[in-house]
Amino acid sequence: MPVDDTSSPAHPEPAPVPLLAPRDGFAGPLTDPLKLHQLAEKLAAGSGPVALDAERASGFRYSPRAYLVQLRRADVGTVLLDPIALGDLAPLNAPLRDTEWVLHAASQDLPCLADAGMHPSRLFDTELAGRLAGLPRVGLGPLVEQMLGLTLEKGHGAADWSTRPLPDSWLTYAALDVEVLVELRDVMAEELRRQGKLDWALEEFAAIVAAPPSPPRVDPWRRTSGIHKIRNRRALAVIRELWQSRDQMATDRDIAPHRILPDTAIVAGATAMPNSIDELVALPVFSGRMQRRQAPRWLAAINRARQLPDSALPPATLEVEGPPPASRWKEKNPEAAARLTVVREALTALSEQVSVPLENLVSPDLVRRICWADTARDEVADRLRLGGARNWQVELTSEIIVDALDRAGRPPAS
Repeated sequence: MPVDDTSSPAHPEPAPVPLLAPRDGFAGPLTDPLKLHQLAEKLAAGSGPVALDAERASGFRYSPRAYLVQLRRADVGTVLLDPIALGDLAPLNAPLRDTEWVLHAASQDLPCLADAGMHPSRLFDTELAGRLAGLPRVGLGPLVEQMLGLTLEKGHGAADWSTRPLPDSWLTYAALDVEVLVELRDVMAEELRRQGKLDWALEEFAAIVAAPPSPPRVDPWRRTSGIHKIRNRRALAVIRELWQSRDQMATDRDIAPHRILPDTAIVAGATAMPNSIDELVALPVFSGRMQRRQAPRWLAAINRARQLPDSALPPATLEVEGPPPASRWKEKNPEAAARLTVVREALTALSEQVSVPLENLVSPDLVRRICWADTARDEVADRLRLGGARNWQVELTSEIIVDALDRAGRPPAS
């Protein structure tokens, strides 16, 4: 039998080539509205996909807006845009109306691009393409290395992009994020075509474009880290008041909330329920200089919660539409728990067979709803579609789910 020795030391894999600077430089950061209109004219005269990326300052600022937008088109080159100085990037919409946008993890960047006035009509998401292709690592760096044999500079992804002026090293890093994005799109499209999954990907990309904005969260204060330790309704009211007071300050100052008051302090205040500023600042998480300065604000929030009538206290838990957490199904509905176990096993086997992560194969929440309701077998496909499943997902999973539901409903063999 011939021996494949290409992985032996005598035939090592070529080392990835570091990508240290854009091949033809880059323009920007562009801050002049007149130059933005000139760029729009260049883009209108160009052709081919456009690579896009955006940098936020989520760890530093309250606003989720983009503080830098990177754009690259082969016949235009790479341009960095400062949406803060420009105010609005809407002039780029018309020249890019019929252009495919290439992004990595599009759902992360599309909201802030929309906030800047940019809306795609079609796109290609290289991260999602990697998931559908069954690749083990789908971050931009690993994909570029695996598919193109290049390595990208690291180190500034979590930086404070609201900084002005932006350091040259940061700008180079940002420009490189779109440098080979179109080339990556091309090889990923070819890989998906080879696997027979390109049509799946195109359906997914169209769904991203068509998706409405996410609705606001109900009671967002309930996402406070550590709140699961609190069961007393009065203490929950303290968490709510402290969270809302912090949120207002964060909004006014455009500072990330955790930089104003950490979640640990909110939970500690709700647990201790201090009666005075001295008692408040005696808590270790409130003893720092900044917290001592804001102590009257935090104590006022605690006192507001303390003075609420019982009827105005928040419920211990928020009623959630849909089935309860799956961990409680055995207690509440053992038949549904059995259905979910069998369906999950069948879908996990299908996921491994087609090399697509389970969460991309079909929405886990949708599967739970079907199992909880004991959906009629001839209604499973329609229920999937109504729940937002794409055609390829329905065709691939509906019969698998129906068969699993049937098996779960059969009595065990004697």
